[in-house]
Amino acid sequence: MTSVLDGPRITADMARELALSQKVCIRPLLRRVHDRATDSEAVVALPCGSTREAVCPPCAHKARVLRMQQCQEGWHRTDEPERQPTEQLNEDQPDAEDQGDDDTDRRVRSTRRRQDAPDLPRVPQEDRTIGRVFATPDGRAYRPSMFLTLTMPSYGAVTSSGVPADPAQYNYRRQALDALHFARLVDRFWQNLRRAAGYKVQYFGAVEPQRRLVPHLHAAIRGAIPRATIRQVVAATYLQLWWPLFDRPVYVHRTPVWDGESYVDVDTGEVLPTWDQALDRLAADPDGRPAHVMRFGRQVDMAGIIAPSPDADRAVRYLTKYLTKAVADTHTDPDGEPDPALEAHVDRLHTELRYLPCSERCANWLRYGIQPDAAGPGLQPGRCSSKAHDREHLGLGGRRVLVSRQWSGKRLSEHKADRATVVREALLAAGVVAPETERLAATVTLPDGSPRFVWTDTRPDARTYARVLLQSVAERAAWRAQYEAAKAAKPVDSGPATLPPADPG
Repeated sequence: MTSVLDGPRITADMARELALSQKVCIRPLLRRVHDRATDSEAVVALPCGSTREAVCPPCAHKARVLRMQQCQEGWHRTDEPERQPTEQLNEDQPDAEDQGDDDTDRRVRSTRRRQDAPDLPRVPQEDRTIGRVFATPDGRAYRPSMFLTLTMPSYGAVTSSGVPADPAQYNYRRQALDALHFARLVDRFWQNLRRAAGYKVQYFGAVEPQRRLVPHLHAAIRGAIPRATIRQVVAATYLQLWWPLFDRPVYVHRTPVWDGESYVDVDTGEVLPTWDQALDRLAADPDGRPAHVMRFGRQVDMAGIIAPSPDADRAVRYLTKYLTKAVADTHTDPDGEPDPALEAHVDRLHTELRYLPCSERCANWLRYGIQPDAAGPGLQPGRCSSKAHDREHLGLGGRRVLVSRQWSGKRLSEHKADRATVVREALLAAGVVAPETERLAATVTLPDGSPRFVWTDTRPDARTYARVLLQSVAERAAWRAQYEAAKAAKPVDSGPATLPPADPG
């Protein structure tokens, strides 16, 4: 009987649609594998691993489910996570409590708090990361946690669709700068909250754009903190950007050039001041002021969460709702007609972001007559390599998920391994060896100790692409059937009932 894999009528588009329906990667990295033991070759599909739904919905879905597990596993812990060496801690966020001010701040900033910012409350510190236990009058104990949302201030009036009511009066520059440095303001908030709460507050935060494309933070917080304390910390938190002023561009129609050692004015031959020289001038100026000051907006949403509960499950899904979408596409309807006003809003914000400096090493400093830190040849204003300048990211070029170091005590890769272990143990309990544990592994060797499998790149044609996709679909279906049968034969404890099911694919 002829297999469907060999059917002449199966096109690449048909295979792609089938893979989508079965949650199989639609843009796999195809590699040719030579089995030296049998002298045979096969084309193997490796998932692309994209986190964007517009690129690969199945891989983006897997990434979101993994983040859901990470969030839920650390949120309502009743025991302290195991302390790990610094190099093995969570890779998502350098923890705020271990960061001081950077070299630039220490060099030029005033050590006094701003007069227009309230003082921070200070309380004795406890060496714990889990929340307190409370008891009800009837003797029941519970350990509440929190769900927090922080927003940025207004940059001008907007309509119900999130676009400026008067684009000419809208402060695009401030919105762009706030987006570029939003993560730093969030870091400062966690520093301040830990001092005011009296314990090592742990968090799982997701950075998302509001409908007006302004970044805001949704965060799960382990433990309960008085709402008045949080409001006080929000009001007292600010970020001063101690950079050379960049209010007006120096070079608009011409660009400084690299002379082999420095960037110079193409007309006069004058060497542009280096980054260190620009900071020295700022530090020597008694009237020096920060280049930018940013604060959170007044709107602060807080909710107590007790797990397990439907509220906790909904909060986890909401936290990870937009992680698979690009910032510019978060609130657009992929099946609807484009909104010209929204497109114009995105274009105008992107234009502002393109030429603003995102860091000390940003090429855009040349536009303001200053050599970036560690400058080298090839820099051009408007062409900084940071993703923050891209239209897709609109200033949020860093990670969209910010996780504290002692949230779960695991790296994201370890959470992924945990999910694979659940599948493997279920199959082994039913007498089935998970095929991926030995198949084509680099550790499999021949009797002489050399690798059995040799991997090389390949560029398949459309027919090969369709065939490999169909093979992946069939393979996933077989694994799923084995996994479901194994669970029915001998259920395996896969953690809290609210966790997303383990994926055998």
